[in-house]
Order: sequence, then structure tokens, then C-alpha cells
Amino acid sequence: MTAPSRPARPVFDPEALPVEATDADLPAVVSDRLTPDGLRARFEQNLPWEQETREVRWRETGDPRVAAVLVPLVVRDEGLSVLLTLRADHLNDHAGQVSFPGGRHEPADATVTATALREAQEEVGLDPSRVEVLGALPEYLTGTGFRVTPVVGLVHPPFSVKADSFEVAEIFEVPLRFLMEPSNHQVRVLCWEGGERRFFAMPYPRGEAGGHYFIWGATAGMLRNFYRFLAA
Repeated sequence: MTAPSRPARPVFDPEALPVEATDADLPAVVSDRLTPDGLRARFEQNLPWEQETREVRWRETGDPRVAAVLVPLVVRDEGLSVLLTLRADHLNDHAGQVSFPGGRHEPADATVTATALREAQEEVGLDPSRVEVLGALPEYLTGTGFRVTPVVGLVHPPFSVKADSFEVAEIFEVPLRFLMEPSNHQVRVLCWEGGERRFFAMPYPRGEAGGHYFIWGATAGMLRNFYRFLAA
């Protein structure tokens, strides 16, 4: 018996797709919530909020694989920043994309938080003792078949990072305020198989280097849900 085939992923350049809209009309996150104390207080609250996704789903069959990522919020004098990675081009999943450090849940991991901290240590050399875990956002189902728990934590200096050269091409930081500003949330459109698929994108300028980091797909979707959580 031949197993049913999964839908092929189209080959496309997400940066070349049109911007349908931005969300400049949505409310800004209260500044106090973009601080360590404000985040601690928000995770202690039980305010109702709705997560959303515009993730392009390619896999419709099979059980999603359990995974976790660390959303590392670095405590800087000028404000919190989000530590992100640029994945190596040769990887099977999300090659060349901007991602949080993270990966599949392993049997030896006691919890998804343990998964996130272990993966962050393996991928970027982040010492778990420098991470103050605040909590987790709801699971996020990716288009490539992962059920990902975003674990949010404060990263306290001093700390050092070193990229695993097999998985990570670059480590960089983006101000949390930029990523939580809804006017920076683009909705882009892919026309495929007679329909339209939408996803979030948050391009961030590289500064003097020119160009930008193109944050999109699952990473942008989880950041969007973080915005919804903080804006509630």
C-alpha cells in the first residue's frame, strides 16, 4: 500500500512577496510591560487573550513533533532585546531563516522548559544559570509539523554566546520594543494552489551593514502572539 503523499512546499522568496497590510492601528504595548518587572508581573496575571496564526501549513497529516524554543530577552541598559539566530543554509527545517534557539523535545528532557534551555546551550552556548524563566506561551503549530512551546526568559549579563557552526550562521539581537510595535508587523501574501496564504514578517534593519534581517514564518508568528499576550 502506498502511503499518502504530503503536499509539496512551493519554492518562493518570502521577501519578494507583496505586503498586504501592517497593523499600525493596533494598540501599542504599555511601556512598563517591556521591562523585567513588567514582564514578571504580566506572567503572574491571568488576563484573557487570543493567540493568532497566519502560518503557512505544508503538512496536514501525521502527529506534530514536540519541540520548544527559548525566547531570550536580554537585559540591557538601553532596554530589553531579543536574542535570535540565523540558521545555517544546509539544515532540513527552516534553513537560512531567523529563529529562536530551540529544537525537538528529547526523552531525557524533564519538561519543555528543559528542552528550551538545553537547546539554547547547545546552539548558542547560553548558560542556563543566566536565564530567569518567566513562563511559556501557548503551543504554536508550525507549517513544517512541529508543536512548539515558546519559553520566555530574561537573560542576565554577564553572559557569553558562541554559535554551533553546524546549526547557526549568526547570533544577533533586536530591541524588544521594535518587535512589539504592531506597525512593524507586516502581513505578506503567497498565492499557491489556487488560494492565498498569509504570514507575518518583521524585517529589521542591519544598520551600517545594510539590508535587513527578515524575520518571518513561525518566529514572527510567535512574536506576534507575544505581542497579543503583552497587549491584553
